[in-house]
Amino acid sequence: MAKARAIVKRRKAVRNIRKITKTMQMIATAKFQKSLKRAVGTKPYTLKVRELVRELAASVGNVEHPLLYRPTADTQTNRIALVVITSNRGLAGAYNGSVLRRAGVFIREQEAAGKTIDLYVAGKKGISYFNFQKRPIKQRTEAQDNPRFVDVEKLADHFIGRFTSDDIDSVHVAYMNFISAGQQKADVLTLLPLAGVEELSTPKAGAGAASTELHEEVIYDFMPSAQQLLDEILPLTVKSALFQAFLDATTSEHVARMVAMKSATDNADKMQKALTMQYNRARQSQITTELSEIMGGVEAMKG
Repeated sequence: MAKARAIVKRRKAVRNIRKITKTMQMIATAKFQKSLKRAVGTKPYTLKVRELVRELAASVGNVEHPLLYRPTADTQTNRIALVVITSNRGLAGAYNGSVLRRAGVFIREQEAAGKTIDLYVAGKKGISYFNFQKRPIKQRTEAQDNPRFVDVEKLADHFIGRFTSDDIDSVHVAYMNFISAGQQKADVLTLLPLAGVEELSTPKAGAGAASTELHEEVIYDFMPSAQQLLDEILPLTVKSALFQAFLDATTSEHVARMVAMKSATDNADKMQKALTMQYNRARQSQITTELSEIMGGVEAMKG
């Protein structure tokens, strides 16, 4: 009877855990749907701003802007800023582990190259991880289920100020890139200098003649001037790229938690069925034993 009671208690505990994981799965699904709309809705804007910057830089030609180019040998500080975006809560599968491993690889590569890392960590999981490694963190922030552009803008302005004042050589973001609901990838984004813009300001060697002639023939008139437009658009490009990284990270977190909780719920169902079968066998064995004892007692009384 003791074995049957233990199985009943364990089955009840599994049933309670299943209720919790099922509820967390439903909450993560609702948050994912809301976050997906924001991430998918802002991505075309972010890509279009970058496209506009590329076209503007290509049409101007020898464009000069402090956000476009890496520091020279005279102004290089060998110091870079790294933003690591993690979550405040666990139970999200391999989400935090993947981001932190990717950030760790990037940090080791940069330190091997003689760089000093200024860490900016978003999310309690990342803060705990780097505290355990005894790495100094320059700024800590809590991850939000609904990132606000106002908060991200302040952080982007801080990086722009440090970069333009030659305090740091570059800014990078380690986050989970949301590609689709079925695919997310831990990645490191170069936020500053703006990668991929300066290369398009002049035609690459080996490009086709038609492409070169197109750049030579097309002339744009700017109102206001191209430099004023770049002064306005380039900081906006940095802010929108950082905001998109936070949105992608949040959406990926909800996907990971939704998948993890669904897997936990399915495993609880399987365990509950297995425990029910064990209980039935134990109960059947107990009943058989009791019947055997009764029949033995009856036979003894007859004798």
